[in-house]
Amino acid sequence: MTKIRGFKQNPLFCLHNKKKTETYFFVAAVFLLGLICFGNSNFASLNNRLRSSDIVFFNSFFNDNENQGKGSGILFFGQNEALALETPDLKIIQENCVCGVSTPSVVTTKVLGDIFGESVQGKKDIVEYVVQPGDTVASIAATNDVSTNTILWANDLSKGSTLKVGQTIIILPVSGLVHVVKSGDTISQIAKKYKADAAEIISFNELSGEADIYIGDILVVPNGTMPSTSTSISTQAPVADSFFIYPTEGKITQGVHWFNAIDVANKCGTPVYAAASGTVQRVMYGYNFGGGNYITILHSGGITTYYGHLMTIFVKPGDAVSVGDRIALMGGGAGMAGAGLSTGCHLHFDVRGAKNPLSKYYLGTQLKYTK
Repeated sequence: MTKIRGFKQNPLFCLHNKKKTETYFFVAAVFLLGLICFGNSNFASLNNRLRSSDIVFFNSFFNDNENQGKGSGILFFGQNEALALETPDLKIIQENCVCGVSTPSVVTTKVLGDIFGESVQGKKDIVEYVVQPGDTVASIAATNDVSTNTILWANDLSKGSTLKVGQTIIILPVSGLVHVVKSGDTISQIAKKYKADAAEIISFNELSGEADIYIGDILVVPNGTMPSTSTSISTQAPVADSFFIYPTEGKITQGVHWFNAIDVANKCGTPVYAAASGTVQRVMYGYNFGGGNYITILHSGGITTYYGHLMTIFVKPGDAVSVGDRIALMGGGAGMAGAGLSTGCHLHFDVRGAKNPLSKYYLGTQLKYTK
């Protein structure tokens, strides 16, 4: 008995005409396809599209205006009552095979996560989570597959602390803690302090080696344990009001959030300035745990500033900058390279080791740059 290729292996129509036996199948398939096509009032239009494109869409239901979303009981709704074709379409493959094709009309990170079995970024984001009714430290830790101590340490909470609905907390991507690098720190010392593995710290933070750390860097210490004598990670030194200037112009759209940041929104391409004189430490490109392209600058007193979601950067590591020097252009737009975890143009301005000078302003305050 002659085997019909492609039919049993794939529940689609595959047309072959090289053998006599398969010729019958070819004729039958054409006949069935003709019934479908001639039953559609737009067959002429379909025929034209077959000639001009290798993709064919047809479904008589969607050609009926009475079925396109007016009144109740409809099947599909689209934005502004536009109909979304959420039905498998037909595609001609290699000129001799008709198969069903169905693609989602909207692709989200959840969809991609379901497809690939993990988050798009490989679970390395530090997440800001808003506490919901019924949440506890233990339940949030369990949901995010981290230890309860990880939640407590990252948020300067004690075991007796209670969470409030609407409170924003930090969730690390792995069990452990965060460490803000200080003068004299080494990876080996940090690993010893927190009973962690130095190689794991280097790998997780994507460092080039032991020496690839700078004052003000925030390191995730996987599986680290907080010493009982450790102080808060958010210790801030007092500075004069005139120490910083505005790093950019725009509207404050988010108040103080982790680590010690304020978001200022404006058009992409808005200039970003050095908030104080200092030396450029890091210039990083890419996703960078959600921060996108960013710069860090070391200032006097061991204070560092962080400028995230940048479109263009004008400085390099080791450059000396004066207060008010233009160092970058604002980025962060949806789909923009180097935007990181951001969907709108803004500057993520973070101060480590001192109070953020923008924290004294209310949400919606318009900042105008003055050197």
